[in-house]
Amino acid sequence: MPRPWTPSPAIKASFALHGAAALGTLAVPAAWPWALGALAANHAVLTVAGLLPRSTLLGANLTRLPEAAAARNEIALTIDDGPDPDVTPRVLDLLDAAGVRASFFCIGRRARANPALCREIVARGHRVENHGDAHSNAFSAFGPGRLRADIAAAQATLADLTGQAPRFFRATAGLRNPFLDPVLARLDLRLAAWSRRAYDTREGRPEVVLARLTRGLGAGDILLLHDGHAARTPDGEPVILAVLPRLLERLAAQRLRPVTLADAAPA
Repeated sequence: MPRPWTPSPAIKASFALHGAAALGTLAVPAAWPWALGALAANHAVLTVAGLLPRSTLLGANLTRLPEAAAARNEIALTIDDGPDPDVTPRVLDLLDAAGVRASFFCIGRRARANPALCREIVARGHRVENHGDAHSNAFSAFGPGRLRADIAAAQATLADLTGQAPRFFRATAGLRNPFLDPVLARLDLRLAAWSRRAYDTREGRPEVVLARLTRGLGAGDILLLHDGHAARTPDGEPVILAVLPRLLERLAAQRLRPVTLADAAPA
């Protein structure tokens, strides 16, 4: 069911500015350059906000787990861009061996190409979440209609394959625009970013990826890794497979418990 959309304070301020600019220009036509400049500045701010994956200016954005989850020493492993028929099964084996759970942000078209693997993720106790249908590099330039069509297509695919409707959405590279928040409200999805990312689609050195994820690591963190589009180590191995065992050891040593986003932030 859709949920009511409440504009963020920044969006409300943008609406007010547009209205004031229109009324001001009608009242004082000579002021139009000032009104145009104010609108241009406003649009620039909103554009920059969309380019910052952890920004909350455009709407609610989960960048850390709730305080209650952090108090339980929980962290979230989130794994993007799959399912990958070569990498994802080995990731699942590593998670099983450690007895931990993760959230897999899957691409709709890749899920349709690997339906059994998508179902296996859920069968092993993990969650499948929505990473869009096409994973387009132009996602942040989509209008509201195309945003809804892309996200809804992935939502339908993932819910049908797994029997679980995703609860969270993550945009391609975390980039978005002001149209996204109302679309997610209509689809009853929550935007989820991260607190730590390793840039592991470009960085293949395991020690660098591990350091980026663990430097200052603590309860409440949301970690971002990739099973799809994973960079390769100098030996040609997907870097997530080289990093994950060491990362899980570090989490155990720090008594941090990986859980799914749905378990940590159920509301």
